[in-house]
Amino acid sequence: MKLILLNLLLLAGAFLFSGSVAVAQSPVTGYEIAGYIADSASQKKLDFITVNLMADKNTVVKVDYSKADGSFSFSGIKPAKYTVAIVGVGYRTKILVADLTDSTQKVLELGQVKISTLAVGLKEVTVTATKPVVTQEVDRISYDMQADPESKVFSVLEMMRKVPLLSLDSDDNIALKGNTDFKILINGKPSSMVERSYKEILRSMPASSIVRIEVITTPPAKYDAEGLAGIINIITNKKIDNGYNGSINVNERFPVGGPGAGGSFSAKLGKLGMSAFGGASIYNTPLISNINTRNTTGTEPTLLTQNGSNRSDSRGAYLGYELTYEIDTLNLLSGQFNINGNSYDGLANQKSILTSVNGVLQNYLLSNNNHGNGNGWDGALNYQRTSRADKNRLLTFSYRYFTYNNNQRNNLSITQRLNYDMPDYRQINDQHFAEQTFQVDYVYPVKKITIEAGLKAIMRDNQSDFQNWSENDETGEYEIQPGLSNKFKNTQNVFGAYNTYQYNFKNWSIKAGARIEETVIRANFISTDSKVTRDYFNVIPSVSVNRKLKGNSAINLGYTQRIQRPGIYQLNPFVDKSNPNFERTGNPDLRPANVNDLQLAYNWSKKLSVNVGLGFTFFKDLIFPVSVYDSTTNITRTSFGNTGTAKLPQANLNINYPITKRWNFSMNTRAAYGMVEGVVNNILIKNKGLMYQLSFSTGYRLEHDWRVNANLNANGPSLQFQGTSNTMLSTSFSVSKDLLKDKLSFSASISNPFNKFRKDHREVFGPDFTQYTDRRDYFRSGNLSLNYKFGKLKDAIKKNKRGIRNDDVQNGN
Repeated sequence: MKLILLNLLLLAGAFLFSGSVAVAQSPVTGYEIAGYIADSASQKKLDFITVNLMADKNTVVKVDYSKADGSFSFSGIKPAKYTVAIVGVGYRTKILVADLTDSTQKVLELGQVKISTLAVGLKEVTVTATKPVVTQEVDRISYDMQADPESKVFSVLEMMRKVPLLSLDSDDNIALKGNTDFKILINGKPSSMVERSYKEILRSMPASSIVRIEVITTPPAKYDAEGLAGIINIITNKKIDNGYNGSINVNERFPVGGPGAGGSFSAKLGKLGMSAFGGASIYNTPLISNINTRNTTGTEPTLLTQNGSNRSDSRGAYLGYELTYEIDTLNLLSGQFNINGNSYDGLANQKSILTSVNGVLQNYLLSNNNHGNGNGWDGALNYQRTSRADKNRLLTFSYRYFTYNNNQRNNLSITQRLNYDMPDYRQINDQHFAEQTFQVDYVYPVKKITIEAGLKAIMRDNQSDFQNWSENDETGEYEIQPGLSNKFKNTQNVFGAYNTYQYNFKNWSIKAGARIEETVIRANFISTDSKVTRDYFNVIPSVSVNRKLKGNSAINLGYTQRIQRPGIYQLNPFVDKSNPNFERTGNPDLRPANVNDLQLAYNWSKKLSVNVGLGFTFFKDLIFPVSVYDSTTNITRTSFGNTGTAKLPQANLNINYPITKRWNFSMNTRAAYGMVEGVVNNILIKNKGLMYQLSFSTGYRLEHDWRVNANLNANGPSLQFQGTSNTMLSTSFSVSKDLLKDKLSFSASISNPFNKFRKDHREVFGPDFTQYTDRRDYFRSGNLSLNYKFGKLKDAIKKNKRGIRNDDVQNGN
């Protein structure tokens, strides 16, 4: 399958390339449109204002930028009727008619074009043509995927490296401001697609199928209080117009990865509107090697060495659908439905040798045949009522049901034994999650103040059936081990209410509010007839202030409190023995963690766009993995505990600079100094260090709609409670070609061409032990992609302005 798809992509690319050469050799007609741009108030000539030459309302023929003297021009164009759209950050969009149908006039002089400044409040500024890649709002930063040509090459997960405040580690885990505790929303709403395993979905989702990514740095009170670092909101569709549009993407990644396809579709017919997006992919990891080393101290020091290898094959698919019906001008119904699933198969082999000063204590060879699958779906229904007196006065009722299942199977066999009597065994862990949400929201504007209030109830049901089966040496049959098996049920009910106030006055924007939440937790170990009860009450304030300054600049200040509720992965007491010397388990006694977060940001946009941020975060009762070594069993057990406090001062910088009309440059960087401490076995452990992420990207637009891009990414060491990881430096190069009036594009990329493999090094330390893990991962990879856009649009579709956003449970990835 992979070879067939690869050959088809190569043949398509060769065909498109040959077609593009033929088009490029067609004669130039020599018609031209020219003019220059000035500020309507100061009469100052404006440089680097975006100018779009458009054949119709939705088709951009060419793009130019005004020079230092304000001039712009389009040459070598055909005689036709055009419109010229002029877009500048902080200025009103201006549309001009340019008629070149008169054969006697080959040069059309538009003369001086004056544009006026635009007063920007809390609401997002939206233009229909070229926009800045990064924009700052009062409580969030947005990254426009449609403005980045590499969105046609990479997946949403890979593009996350370019988004301010986001970074990816060597395992493609996302960190927001260096923290892996955050919430992902799709179109402002939770989705089962990213609740269960966001990496599988975002890795298979083409970046060309989404509009933008929003990083909500200071979530207002209307959002649930969970998610220590903030919220990532993925916008998959624009305001849909009367008509239809869509995109299709097919791609192939190798040697790690595989074929994939995805796309989106939107349509509106009268009062009925719909949008859908979906995709499927295969992601295979060839054989890689790893080494685990553990040194222990004390009266009998030991050295454990494990040499292993593993490979895996996974498959996944997802589909999201939204339908809206405008009953009349005051009443709107909408519904959403999302479904997803994935499965994987893996094989791992590992040789373990435990030695002391007296020689070899034990050794064995472990073979782990593992399989897993999962699926989830969610559905929501919203009703919105608009006031006849004020269209911005809204009352919304929402209901959502969400569920997913995860099933894990491990068959482990042991050979080449020396002083090791553990029998062959099997592990089963079946997890089920279900959630119902009821929500009421009310928006009431009063002059320059907008008041929002709401009530919400979330009822969650977590269940797990984990089993351990050991082989009977006499019968050869597998028998369940009651002491290592249990049925676990956890209910978590969250009742919340919020009230926010949003105020706009000239250059000031203020958003402030508070949220109260009552959490009721009941855990029941059915097999052992034991129960755990926890109740929590939290008051969560938030405030964001935005001040517009002169010269298209602004300053933001935000403060919020957040909480971290443990998810089922951290609560589940299932003991994972897939590596017998390193057991992992959950902790049903975990409490929520608290965080205080203060953020200060400055942004300035002209030819050069700059976003600078400073922040300080303080964590209390932080949930950390806790590793303890048991010298009697020679086992390191890792669980979770509320043992940590942490301080995190940090700074971030994002720069976008178009060096010339054809050449652009961007930089996304973050640095933080982590200070964490906690208690393990009554011993105080401290860890601190500098963490950083750097991302540089540059692109050049060649003749005939060719574009080349280069990226350099550097990740510094990550800091954990009991360990660190090594640095990572990666590079990628891509080339793309737009064809068929910007409808069809072909892209190719290569990542890390100078290194076939990468060493991933991790260290963990604790009382009486230090351990190291070295894994050799495939690093060099290639990617081929075809992207097609289609459709026609006319009038904007009306959508619900409020809906359910469950952002209160930590991602367990």
